[in-house]
Amino acid sequence: MDLGNLLKFGESKDTIQEQVLSSRMQREKALVRLRIDVDYPYPSRIKSFICTALSIKTGKDYLKNSKILSRMINESKENVKAFWFFTPKTIPDNELLTLLNDSKHEVALHIVNDHERELEQLEKATRRKIRFYTIHGTARLFTRILWKRWKTKSPHIPKDFLLQSFHQFPTYGLDRLCYARSTEQVVKRAESIIKDGRVLEIHPIWLFQRGKINRRGPFYEGLRRILRVDKELETIVIRKKLFFKVANNTQEYARDVIPTDDFIEKLEEKGVDIFTFIERKWCNTISNPPRFWLKTEDNIALLRVTTYNEWWKNVGKKTRNMVRKGQKSGIKTEVVEPNEKLAEGIWKIYNETPIRQDRAFPHYGASLQQVKKSVISAKNCTFIGAFLQDELAGFIQLVLGDKIAIISQILSLKKHSDKAVNNSLIAEVVELSGAKHFEWIMYGRMGNHPSLDKFKQNNDFFRFPITRYIVPMTKKGRIAVKMGLHREAKDALPQPLKYPLIPLYNWINRNKMRIKLYLSQ
Repeated sequence: MDLGNLLKFGESKDTIQEQVLSSRMQREKALVRLRIDVDYPYPSRIKSFICTALSIKTGKDYLKNSKILSRMINESKENVKAFWFFTPKTIPDNELLTLLNDSKHEVALHIVNDHERELEQLEKATRRKIRFYTIHGTARLFTRILWKRWKTKSPHIPKDFLLQSFHQFPTYGLDRLCYARSTEQVVKRAESIIKDGRVLEIHPIWLFQRGKINRRGPFYEGLRRILRVDKELETIVIRKKLFFKVANNTQEYARDVIPTDDFIEKLEEKGVDIFTFIERKWCNTISNPPRFWLKTEDNIALLRVTTYNEWWKNVGKKTRNMVRKGQKSGIKTEVVEPNEKLAEGIWKIYNETPIRQDRAFPHYGASLQQVKKSVISAKNCTFIGAFLQDELAGFIQLVLGDKIAIISQILSLKKHSDKAVNNSLIAEVVELSGAKHFEWIMYGRMGNHPSLDKFKQNNDFFRFPITRYIVPMTKKGRIAVKMGLHREAKDALPQPLKYPLIPLYNWINRNKMRIKLYLSQ
């Protein structure tokens, strides 16, 4: 029985009933209770302030974040009870009321000034029985002016008021928790709070944005994991470019990505203007894509795996000699567990030199703690190590996907560059992929680094052309795509112009790193 059913026997506020409620809340530890204070009507702070001060509604995004939250709660298979506290400026419209079904939601009153008038207004607009209230906080002068609360004290609520105070139940601010903590820390702490029988408090306006004065942070990702919803968005990365946002799936090479209407709608809710993804046409093709999906050409370095012996025949004599050289030099390769010992070896490789392949190496300067966290938390990955006696001389990080193994990183110590470490690692990947029945191995792209391209070709990788789809979802997205702003600068340059500019880019890149290191001394 949930908290609402417990109170159906009456509206008495005596001590015995409060004790019974508190006891029941402690016992129902599996129930996720949410107190949702709908203080402001729009995702935009400025639009919300205008609406609150002048009662002017603009645009179609009235209570947009509240609707996103209600949809998440409705989709969740967790045991959830949400108590929605509305002010006179955030009265739910018909769309939101339809989402607030009685099984998971309860409408409540967030008092600003006049408790009786505001209760009457909310009951009339929602046609719902209201049983709980909270008092809207207006501690700052600006907020009191905005809400026309001229007195510094909160409004007085008489003891015989029809509603019961929700302030009696212990709450913990999830959006406050999200201000300075990682998502993992937030979820762990929130789960502890739920087990303790406390209520998680959230304000919809902070769903995707961070506060500056009140120290509240975006809580969408934390709440998504608590409710176990929107799993298709787990691997989505959103980048801000100029005036628009571009999203892509980090697993687009490992698994087929075909966006549905529901998926696109969820991205739009997060403020995404453009979504891009590739067609994995080496193993699957997209038939009859919608006309508004735009196309651009891309490529990857691909190796088709049959057997190790077949690969050995296909590579040239030079590559075979390099693999043999590694073996004669004492290099031994094997799959290794992602543990602290491996992380320490990778950390030494990262910090051996600030320049690799004529460019600044981005991992140089990483702390041991950062590398440990990255290695141990890596998901769906296999690490292959190349060892010279007990020393990690090099490693490969493989991301395992559907019919494909993707080389995410391949690095070795420069001091062992005469021992063909990387060739030994590639040979081990081919042998492993054949044994595990992966049909393909992917190794980045072709065309951005001449010497690396040559290494890939020597190991039987070839340039495989692919199609990248661009889905503009908003007006800003369509403008950005028309202007070509969604493309990376390196992709916008034609190949005949790109190759002569690579040495110049490398020179600038190296010297930026050298200046950075010099200034940090």
